[in-house]
Amino acid sequence: MQITLTAGLFALCAVVIVLAGVRLSRYGAIIAEKTGMGGTWTGVVLMAAVTSLPELISGASSVVIFDVPDIAVGGVIGACMFNLLTLAFLDFRHPNPLSAQIHQRHVLTAGFGLLLLGLTTMALLAGWRAPAIGWIGLHSLVFLAVYVFAMRTIFVFERAHLAEVAEKLTGEIPYADITLRHAIAMFGAAAAVLVSAALLLPGAASELAAQTGLGESFVGSLFVAASTSLPEVAVSVAAARLGALDMAAGNLFGSILFNIGVLGVDDLLYTSAPILAAVSPAHVVSLAGAMTMMSIAIIGLTYRARKKRFRLSWDALGIVAIYAMTIALLKSVSS
Repeated sequence: MQITLTAGLFALCAVVIVLAGVRLSRYGAIIAEKTGMGGTWTGVVLMAAVTSLPELISGASSVVIFDVPDIAVGGVIGACMFNLLTLAFLDFRHPNPLSAQIHQRHVLTAGFGLLLLGLTTMALLAGWRAPAIGWIGLHSLVFLAVYVFAMRTIFVFERAHLAEVAEKLTGEIPYADITLRHAIAMFGAAAAVLVSAALLLPGAASELAAQTGLGESFVGSLFVAASTSLPEVAVSVAAARLGALDMAAGNLFGSILFNIGVLGVDDLLYTSAPILAAVSPAHVVSLAGAMTMMSIAIIGLTYRARKKRFRLSWDALGIVAIYAMTIALLKSVSS
């Protein structure tokens, strides 16, 4: 009975996060357009931050309120894997391989993502031996610095294209009947609802992990990650429907960078110890899975297969297979 109640609370929080996150993304796009940010780098950054807000809030709640760092770390790394899995879903929805339809410039963002995942793996393996400043792992400051450097580099590299893809996403949605004041009010309301649900999610996840015996690493990497990532999925699917496949892929790759930045923020907020020294080594499994999935995505973007033999292209099929294997292995080492 208790498990049913906990699972129900977790499911309710997850549904609220998804619904509020979709609304938040929509009104964020409207505000970006009506304030003149829709065709600029600011607009792109705004949307990336908005779609990743659930990971940020749930991570902060995990370490500040509920003291469950494994939920925070699992949610971040699991979200990276889930974003890559979404690429396979987009590939499934199109007749031709997705990797051949989007631009090769995404290799730059994916490369930075692979770098951050690798640095995270090294920091996790170092554990208490990693250098720290007080309770803050020095690696977390490196994560944040690399994120800022990556955003600057990508901006310079894609300066001309950013305006085009942002307008592609926001310019084709009818916003004429919605005033800026109404959009801001709805954005604030959606943000308040999302924050409330995201604050409660880690507590429900921790209880669920304890009652089911699945372990916080597994619950965070699978259930929390999926719940907080679905708003990003919704935005990417909406962009793909508009024909803005590069915006969809860019949102997913960019969110992976943001998620590792969130891990750095979580470390700043977790005052007991460097967060990667306080969590289960089982997260190495998720990191290895995420890096393997990212490597397959990079190979697919470079090789650019022209045809599919199955409903999924070979790289998308590989991503799905690695995701399934990672989750299965993580369950076995976390239980």
